[in-house]
Amino acid sequence: MAPQKKKHRKPAITVTRSEHERLSLLAETHAARDEDLAEVLLGELDRARIVDDTRIAATVVRMGSALRFTSDLGEDRHVTLVFPGEADIAEGKVSILTPIGVALIGLSEGQSIDWEDRGGRVHRLTVQSVGVPQEAPDLAEPAALRVS
Repeated sequence: MAPQKKKHRKPAITVTRSEHERLSLLAETHAARDEDLAEVLLGELDRARIVDDTRIAATVVRMGSALRFTSDLGEDRHVTLVFPGEADIAEGKVSILTPIGVALIGLSEGQSIDWEDRGGRVHRLTVQSVGVPQEAPDLAEPAALRVS
């Protein structure tokens, strides 16, 4: 008999109303290209707690958030979660339309989640810190945009 993989419950996630609407539409239009990934994103959006755009905590990963996460593979990465047209892995800009992007959306500092890479392997990542989203740089001093 094969050993059972430990299955973790998915953590609670929070998404703003406007991002929920925009990401739902993005997933629906992307379904023709990658139905599996679109379904995973829609599933995350379905289970998310939706809040008013002005009511989201600064420690929640949203679109444009600069963040630091660690993984069970020993990674310690600084990335920014972006829409597909802005993605640039060399600059650390991770698209929401990637397995890791879907895993990150809505998480808060300190939360962990299991995510499946394109090869079917399950990994665990933990959000260490979250900076102010790029769309709102006027809400913070420049130092707050850096993730250490």
